[in-house]
Amino acid sequence: MRFCWQILAVPIVFLSAPSVAGSPQGIRVAEDTSARPVIPVSNEVKRQEQDIDIYALMSGKCSTLKIAGRDFACRAVAYFHSEQGRANFTVALDDPADHSHVISFSGDNGHRDQENLYELPIDRMLLNSKDRPKADGIPVPSVELSDGNCKQIGNFATRQISSVACSATDKGGNKYELKFESDGSPMTVRRLRQIPLPSEKRVARQNEQLECRQKAELAKVLPRDRPTYIIGCLAQENPPTAPDAPK
Repeated sequence: MRFCWQILAVPIVFLSAPSVAGSPQGIRVAEDTSARPVIPVSNEVKRQEQDIDIYALMSGKCSTLKIAGRDFACRAVAYFHSEQGRANFTVALDDPADHSHVISFSGDNGHRDQENLYELPIDRMLLNSKDRPKADGIPVPSVELSDGNCKQIGNFATRQISSVACSATDKGGNKYELKFESDGSPMTVRRLRQIPLPSEKRVARQNEQLECRQKAELAKVLPRDRPTYIIGCLAQENPPTAPDAPK
């Protein structure tokens, strides 16, 4: 799911699985083996951000959204949690001049102080816009070391939150502020499970099989004869190696 806020187009899997260790408020979410969202990030945080295991979308409005002294409206707010514990409260700005305008309040060691209060210390801001350098056609956000805090009122276990408030200041003195109020709709939460990629040998074998099937189609081999044809084709692609001569 590429992040010029295309994440909002991905189907949501609602809560049904056992509680996830280390997630805020004891989130209960369903596992999903579909392709994971891809969130463009800078090299410093790329490895941490690629292992997103949970995201949650919130329905409501931003009564306050200030970025370096400028006021904005928001299009969407989401929470992301990584397998290694880093979490983001991410905001897609309603900016007609820049549909890639996205910011994230990012931090480690989020914790629940009370049943309905989750806090996330902020140590960096991720800032994305159409003017940022691109990787694979996607803008890569800048990372601004920052100091701040996010507070979420509500309980993820019940999918009900009332508000999120974030405030941070970066090393350059720029201030970022978010006040989000829920409209009362349940949270939509999804857990993403990473699927190991096939080994190089397996990928090569799959490619060989595909090429042999294509050759069978070009040769107009009858369906009943295709298995034999493909086996012979694969044997030609991978001839047996001669055994070593006895010493």
